[in-house]
Amino acid sequence: MNTQVAIKPAILLIEDDEILRITVYDALVKKGWEVTTAADGYEASDLIKKNDYDIVVCDIRLPRKNGIELLQEVKKLYPETEVIMMTAYGKVEDAVSAMRLGAYDYITKPFSIEDLIMRIEKIVSHQALKREYQLLKTHVEDRYSLFNIIGRSKKMQALFDIIERVSKIDSNVIIMGESGTGKGLIASVIHQNSARKVKPFVKVNCAALTEALLESELFGHEKGAFTGAIRKRFGRFEIANGGTIFLDEVGDIPPSIQVKLLRVLQEHEFERVGGEETIKTDVRLISATKMDLEKLVEEGKFREDLFYRLKVIPIFLPPLRDRKEDIPLLVEHFLKKFNERLGRATRLSSEAMKTLIDYDFPGNIRELENIIERAVALSNGDVIKSIDLLTAVGEGALIAEKGGEIPSLKEVLSKTEANHLLRVLERTNWNKVESARILGISRKSLWEKLKYYKISSN
Repeated sequence: MNTQVAIKPAILLIEDDEILRITVYDALVKKGWEVTTAADGYEASDLIKKNDYDIVVCDIRLPRKNGIELLQEVKKLYPETEVIMMTAYGKVEDAVSAMRLGAYDYITKPFSIEDLIMRIEKIVSHQALKREYQLLKTHVEDRYSLFNIIGRSKKMQALFDIIERVSKIDSNVIIMGESGTGKGLIASVIHQNSARKVKPFVKVNCAALTEALLESELFGHEKGAFTGAIRKRFGRFEIANGGTIFLDEVGDIPPSIQVKLLRVLQEHEFERVGGEETIKTDVRLISATKMDLEKLVEEGKFREDLFYRLKVIPIFLPPLRDRKEDIPLLVEHFLKKFNERLGRATRLSSEAMKTLIDYDFPGNIRELENIIERAVALSNGDVIKSIDLLTAVGEGALIAEKGGEIPSLKEVLSKTEANHLLRVLERTNWNKVESARILGISRKSLWEKLKYYKISSN
């Protein structure tokens, strides 16, 4: 049962027959509903002008102003309010006229109270479902609306224009950009603003899975296809049928799976691992990568024909260092988010804002969000200063190393990242596949970071 139905409706009962009015009023109040009564058209008209009712139950024949006039007033002021008209036996033509003017229902006198209550309950249920739908619709539109991607820089405004146009067509899209620039969010926005938005949006991180697991994840497998395949599994291309599939870190797809992916894009069909049945699928593919796919093609590590299938419409997300005018706007957004979540009322000092603007953010928006969350959580007062930003990422050890000199934010974050990499590697006994999974990065990214920080197990 829908729990929204439990909301108390506000009901206006308009009836000049005192006995009937009191009888109906008592029955409706007993249901737990909020009921106001009026004995004539003028009294009812005054109440309608001052209050917004969910439901109006109104007699057609009333002194001083009739029910049809009141119905018109209600619908003009409150189109969402539903009206049940009460009419005497033999005057059904009046009720039919009322229905044409927007009445929800009519009931002929004499009627049973149970019949009237049943009709009101139907309206209450309908209105509850309508409210629930509107809440859900608002939540989805707020979350994925183009206007909720934050940015007022020229590069972001140009990006908004591209996304808006791309959302209206059905071509494959590849989103390119550094880690943390929001490639997944852009993919979600394109789907939610497309004709496929009522169908699934399915995400797969290609860098997080081994070759065998990725093949099964994308295309599914039959029972007994390999050791551990104890039941049939539907692949992501099957699940996403009619909707959109988002392949993150598509540059990490092994050559054997690139062949199968190319076939899906060309022929819209595939077989599950260990299966013979050919499965048709209709999906829009959005892929993302931080790699240089053209370079991988030149090196023979990525199929050229697949590359051009993926790159029908390329979108490049600028790194945060190239759109620094957006940093204050993003900071305010994250401050509001974490202040609400943590019950704080913090703000950034102008000095702290300058520190953030001067920083290059190798981790982009994701890194900025993490810094603000930690600063809000760890700050002692309402104003976050530059030193608070450093404290938020653990600057103590680095200050000691530099003889009391305040380090730059870049130095602090680099030291923090290197220490975190070491902790994870030690916990996994230097298992790099497991470490990459825990860190949420590809094995190639982990290898690059270890090389950059000169970290080794020796």
